[in-house]
Amino acid sequence: MEAAEQLSNPPKQKHKGLKFYQYVIRALLIAIGVTFEAISLEAFLVPNKIIDGGVVGISIMMEHLTGFPLGVFLVIINIPFFIIGYKQMGKTFTITSACGVTLLAFLTSLFTPIPRFTNDLLLAAVFGGIIMGIGVGLVIRNGGSSDGTEILAVLFNQKSPFSVGEIVLFVNIFILGSAGFVFGWNYAMYSLIAYFVAFKMIDITSEGLESSKAVWIISDQHEEIGDALNDRLGRGVTYLNGEGAYTGDNKNVIFTVISRLEEAKVKNIVDSIDKSAFLAISDIHDVKGGRFKKRSIH
Repeated sequence: MEAAEQLSNPPKQKHKGLKFYQYVIRALLIAIGVTFEAISLEAFLVPNKIIDGGVVGISIMMEHLTGFPLGVFLVIINIPFFIIGYKQMGKTFTITSACGVTLLAFLTSLFTPIPRFTNDLLLAAVFGGIIMGIGVGLVIRNGGSSDGTEILAVLFNQKSPFSVGEIVLFVNIFILGSAGFVFGWNYAMYSLIAYFVAFKMIDITSEGLESSKAVWIISDQHEEIGDALNDRLGRGVTYLNGEGAYTGDNKNVIFTVISRLEEAKVKNIVDSIDKSAFLAISDIHDVKGGRFKKRSIH
């Protein structure tokens, strides 16, 4: 009886937290990321009246309008977001993010005497965006945030039909548009360039250059296609059983994960074996566990 109860109610596994050295590495990488952000702001963006999105963009405009230091607004404006974030994201995320914002405020004050790196607005927008994106990407990749608008977006996402990404985009369009009234529309357009450059660099830094793709293939020749993917790409495949909703026929589905560089080769392999096969490929942000590591095919 006791054995049966143990089987039906297995003991819960204790959650293993990060080790101390892992916390130290994360903290160091977040600090490096925040340093990149501060350099971008003080050497490229702020001296050229180019803003970023989110709280940083609002803070740059407030500094220009009031004359108070940028760091003051970075802290004050983010405080309500982190209070909300404590309930929505948890204690660790909130503390990490608050420390990141505090460090960013300190570093922007420290780096203020640094002369602007370039007077060319296009170069400032592009390279300022690159450095900002690398910094923000490092912070996000290591479990933090230096901008409260993402937290606000998560909160509104629960009560609106829009995704988090769409809400962040709407907020940033409003902020970047406001720059036109504060600095002039010429600077607002350069700010838009900096924002999209930073946006792309955040993806590259936080997700990596070698993004992965999920592949689904439906074919009557599934075994031949699966063997070809295994032999010619070195990728493992999984066979799934499906059923056509309209016909009720059994379907054989192949699932595998590839790199973006292998997408064209997968299409060629499938097309050479079964031209009528159904093929779907989608982007995925992260792959962990299993046997994703590519097997040698040499």
